[in-house]
Amino acid sequence: MRELVYYVAVSLDGYIAGPDGQFDAFPMEGDHMQGIFERFPDTIPTVAAAAMDLDQSAGRFDTVVMGWNTYAVGLPHGLTSPYRHLDQVVFTRSHLHDDLGERPNLTVTDENPVEVVRRLKAEPGRSIWLCGGSALATTLVDEIDRLVLKRSPLVLGDGIPLFAASGYAPRAFDEVSTTTFRSGVVISEYARRR
Repeated sequence: MRELVYYVAVSLDGYIAGPDGQFDAFPMEGDHMQGIFERFPDTIPTVAAAAMDLDQSAGRFDTVVMGWNTYAVGLPHGLTSPYRHLDQVVFTRSHLHDDLGERPNLTVTDENPVEVVRRLKAEPGRSIWLCGGSALATTLVDEIDRLVLKRSPLVLGDGIPLFAASGYAPRAFDEVSTTTFRSGVVISEYARRR
C-alpha cells in the first residue's frame, strides 16, 4: 500500500508559513538544497527543475495533494500546474469552477480528502506527497504514514502551524533518519508508530 508523506518546511516554532502564507524566510540557498535535490527532486516545481536540469524521475512521489491556499501561491506567476510531473489533487470548496486555463495532471475537487487519499493509497504507485497546508494536514492526520520535516533555524513568531488546532489527541511517530546541514537546516523523517 502507498504511503502518505507530509513533506514540509517548518520553523523552530512550528510554522510552515507566515500569517499571510509567506514562505520567503525559509532558506532557499545552502548545502541542504543539494540534499533536497538528491532525495526529493520530485518536490521541486516542474518549471524550476527543468531550468536546473534536475532529473525528477528518481523521486519517491508520483502524486501530490494540497489545499487551495498552497496551490494558489503559484497562480500569480502563471503556475496553474506547478508539479505537472506528478498527479496533482487540489482540495477546495470555493474554487471548483475557477478558470485556471491549462492545467496538465491537475484535478480540483471538493471530495472528502480522507476518502480521496484512502482511494489513492489503494492504487499501485509511489508515495503520495502531502504538500500542505495546515488545515488539510489536520484533516488527514490519521492517514499520514510519514513526516519529513525540513526544520529551518528560524523563529517566525506567528503564522500557519504545521497542524491546525483540532483537540488533544496524541499520535506517535518514530524517527527514521535525521540529516543536519551546515546551513542549519535539519531534515528529519518520522514513520507512524503502528
